[in-house]
Amino acid sequence: MKAARIGVALALAAGCSHAAAHDEPHGAGIGKPGEPSKVDRTIDVAMSDAMRFAPSEIRVRKGETIRFVVTNVGKVKHEMVLGTADDLRKHAELMKKYPEMHHEDPNHVSLDPGRSGEIVWQFTESGVVEFACLQPGHFDAGMKGRIVVR
Repeated sequence: MKAARIGVALALAAGCSHAAAHDEPHGAGIGKPGEPSKVDRTIDVAMSDAMRFAPSEIRVRKGETIRFVVTNVGKVKHEMVLGTADDLRKHAELMKKYPEMHHEDPNHVSLDPGRSGEIVWQFTESGVVEFACLQPGHFDAGMKGRIVVR
């Protein structure tokens, strides 16, 4: 475990992205990056300093490609990360140790106050996909949501 932490720290110090530091596949069990030209619909998501997403629950159809237009309506940095509950919990703990971690993942958007960004994602499996803000303290404060895929 110590070697893994050192590897992550070295990768981060070298300016690598979160993906390079973890060497994890994107979307394992939650779908895959979507094709922007094949979006089925757009869903607006707001992130606030009340440590909440609006909406916090979203329903999509299996196979649907969604463009999430995410806006930080708060005064501090927020992010929206799609993942499994376990992966998000683990990542939130890692973010406490490395709060300046840089992300360039297709299932993630990190936004300064007043900014907007997008995630385009195809939901390939039925079930529940979680999303959360993994900025230190935000996940623990309840900044989470879920996407029900039917």
